[in-house]
Amino acid sequence: MEYRTLGKTGLRISRLGFGGIPIQRIDAQGTKKLMERLAEAGVNYIDTARGYTVSEEYLGSALEGMRDKFVLATKSMARTKEAMAVDVETSLKSLRTDYIDLYQIHNPNMEQLDQVIAPEGALSALLEAKEAGKIGHIGITAHSVEVFERALELEWVETIMFPYNIVENQGEKLIEKCTEKNIGFIDMKPLAGGAIEDAELALRYICSNPNVTVVIPGMAEEAEIQQNIKACSDLSPLTQKETDAMEEVRRKLGTNFCRRCNYCAPCTAGINIANAFLFAGYLERYNLEAWARDRYSSMPVKASACVECGDCEERCPYHLPIREMLKKCAREFGE
Repeated sequence: MEYRTLGKTGLRISRLGFGGIPIQRIDAQGTKKLMERLAEAGVNYIDTARGYTVSEEYLGSALEGMRDKFVLATKSMARTKEAMAVDVETSLKSLRTDYIDLYQIHNPNMEQLDQVIAPEGALSALLEAKEAGKIGHIGITAHSVEVFERALELEWVETIMFPYNIVENQGEKLIEKCTEKNIGFIDMKPLAGGAIEDAELALRYICSNPNVTVVIPGMAEEAEIQQNIKACSDLSPLTQKETDAMEEVRRKLGTNFCRRCNYCAPCTAGINIANAFLFAGYLERYNLEAWARDRYSSMPVKASACVECGDCEERCPYHLPIREMLKKCAREFGE
């Protein structure tokens, strides 16, 4: 396992980290087994969030007796000092620890970032928690390039998390600036929200970029850990075959695809937009038509229910033409 220094935090972490979103699908016992396998393999960076329902709780239980083997990072969408102070205490309790290595402002837009750094904003609570030894370092996560650019100029930002993968390289120049400014770069969405099927190829691409400090694919099974370790431990140059395969992924996916971040929700008409696009993806890309149609038919509100209000598009950090995409989905599924 390759290890890197996480920017100005000085923390030494494994190039492969553990993304804590998928453990919502398993249980505390299964999470414990995953943590044991990670420790054995030398993977020492764990990412979770207040918003990942039971993720912090499962990890807190799983890490008892081996907390010192991991660098633990979480995040909160709180924007005010009061709300962030509450979330820090909740995270400490849920994670069953007296300190959290990295606490991050979770995906603010530009207006919310102004609120975060205001006198009674969330940053004040994090700075106080840092002074008290409850957290070690402060970072930020983002989905928009403009927030990424601004974060690079904020002195208190020690790490930045942003999507970067075979089909999303809009932040590549900014990732380079992270290295220049000694800011740790944490790569999220390495498989483009599940749109990229070949995890080994996806991770090989990401780890070929020396400016990526750590990549955090979501993992819920031991087999995924082994597969991801293999990909991130292979430091050989990308082959022509791999490069050609990446171009084929780009050709198939293009840039108009849903990353399932769910920031478009809630839909005025009650459509689960991310699921509609997920099933459409299986219908279009993976030759699983019967399965896709069966899953889509189980949705209580179909894509055809869209009233074209446009609220979802205003919230989408990727500025997708969601209304047109829903129309296409409705045509393909016939409802």
